[in-house]
Amino acid sequence: LHLFVQRLILISIFHNGEYLMILCDIGNSTFDFFYDEHTIKLDINSSYLPEFDNDKELYYVSVNDMAAHKLKQKYPNAVNISKHIKLDTKYQGLGIDRAITCSYVKDALIIDAGSAITVDLMEDGKHMGGYILPGIKAIHNLYKTISPKLDFELEIQELIGLPLNTKDAISYGVFNAIFLPLQKTARTAKNVIVTGGDGEIVSKYIHNSIYDKNLIFKAMQSIIKEHR
Repeated sequence: LHLFVQRLILISIFHNGEYLMILCDIGNSTFDFFYDEHTIKLDINSSYLPEFDNDKELYYVSVNDMAAHKLKQKYPNAVNISKHIKLDTKYQGLGIDRAITCSYVKDALIIDAGSAITVDLMEDGKHMGGYILPGIKAIHNLYKTISPKLDFELEIQELIGLPLNTKDAISYGVFNAIFLPLQKTARTAKNVIVTGGDGEIVSKYIHNSIYDKNLIFKAMQSIIKEHR
């Protein structure tokens, strides 16, 4: 039923004729489509991709080669804008999703909280470096691989004092593994922008941060506008 309703929503949105282009951010686990200030998230293994008129322009970036191939099979005219990204950095092997958002931000710490959490510092238009943490779900899922007795539902919360039950102990462990390094890094930055699927949750625990769920799409629009 959920998939049926999702298809109806996609069909109605992508045939409304009110947009000029479609953007797609292909991550490790999802396709994120952006149109007319709206987003649709689809699992990377979904057998369904939305239908729209062939004259609509589609631009994408991808960290997943197999998923990008799947997108190109459905939309042969889709344009990969990766080659147009310009970023001053000494970082070796910076992911394209990180590079595109960094190229758009001049001065800020960028925290992208998805299946992995990436942290990048931009100062005066230069990428100063960054690091990668496992995402919230990734760390949480580790517990049940250790023992079935550690398979508890996760509640993200900042606990005062040491926990006195296993469920809280797991939440405490996940929270501190993620938020202690993020909070430490954020204290050294002038500005902090948080984005990504878990970005709204993460932003609540990062002092003076701004949550921007569409950061990567704003960066894509900026690149497309510059090179059209």
